[in-house]
Amino acid sequence: MQDVPMKRSEDEWKKELTPEQYRVLREKGTEAPFTGKLLEDHYDGMFRCAACGNELFKSDAKFDSGTGWPSFDAPVAEKRIKLIVDETHGMKRMEVVCANCGSHLGHVFDDGPTSTGKRFCINSVCLLKTPGA
Repeated sequence: MQDVPMKRSEDEWKKELTPEQYRVLREKGTEAPFTGKLLEDHYDGMFRCAACGNELFKSDAKFDSGTGWPSFDAPVAEKRIKLIVDETHGMKRMEVVCANCGSHLGHVFDDGPTSTGKRFCINSVCLLKTPGA
């Protein structure tokens, strides 16, 4: 992760991301449940921000929440993400964004099954997976 947060114009993001990545990462969209390519990924590796490559979650933090999106119980480090209050769609949630580039990743909930009690519900399209531990 860079020491200084990444800044790009929206035109630059549109050129670098696929239309679906742009819709979710930059316009705070969501992918349909049970459609993401990383939902069933259970191999060792690191999940990174698809926009900037920031390391976000280790594979050992991933669990099957049954919700239709990849779920994690903790980020690699708290400084890798930012949490922002999201009061859209008539509810109050905590949005998860990449601390490096500010891209939307998903939301975190306090109903996780592990000792952290957290469920980071992250869109597959927002993540890149690199193999290894």
